[in-house]
Amino acid sequence: MVAKTKKDFDGLRVIGEICGAIRDELVHSTKPGITTKELDEIAREMFEIAEAQSAPKGEYDFPGYTCISINNEVAHGIPKRKRTIREGDIVNIDVSGSKNGYFADTGISFVVGKGEATLQKICDVAKEAFDAGLKKAKPGLKKSALGKAVHNVAKKHGFTVIKNLTGHGVGRSIHEEPKHIFNYFARWDDEILKDGMVIAFEPFISTFEEEVFQSEDGWTFLTNESAVAQYEHTIILTKEGPIITTL
Repeated sequence: MVAKTKKDFDGLRVIGEICGAIRDELVHSTKPGITTKELDEIAREMFEIAEAQSAPKGEYDFPGYTCISINNEVAHGIPKRKRTIREGDIVNIDVSGSKNGYFADTGISFVVGKGEATLQKICDVAKEAFDAGLKKAKPGLKKSALGKAVHNVAKKHGFTVIKNLTGHGVGRSIHEEPKHIFNYFARWDDEILKDGMVIAFEPFISTFEEEVFQSEDGWTFLTNESAVAQYEHTIILTKEGPIITTL
């Protein structure tokens, strides 16, 4: 989507704030002993109060209102009644939704309580990589500059990136053009960023594996051994600087 009108900007901000608030509440509520289904129920209630819709459930009939992934589950984890979160787990909360025809997408990985130092490190590096890519999120620059910035930050810290999970366009639907925003530099990916373009920018930082695979449930993406952290926001690109709608 390319945002052009005040209605566009206002609509994107509204759903961005809703998704950001749900993400933050779920992070705050994540304690050892809680189940991912209990967290998802909090999201359901908050979507209903805000008169907004869950994007994964509404667009793809996903079996949950949010995606909650634990440890080697990297993305699209299904909330379950018997999936209990424990001290030291690395958890990813991914919230996307829509209201009045506008969409937003946001996610964050974090360590529950005290965990391995490496887990906290990749969470910190995911945020650092996002910030580095955000500096390249300007109309007139090549889209590949974001991925280059992300990969450079990962390498600086001795990590790598997940190459088959990417950012994407968002705004009027949950996934739209551009279809991918890589987390590494692809020389051929020379699309020029446009003023008003709306993207979901989401670095995935990995300890060593560079690809995920889909589990037998048909939804969840996994690694074999690597720990992975994601950091994602919906952004409107403008000549005056990027607007993060999901803060």
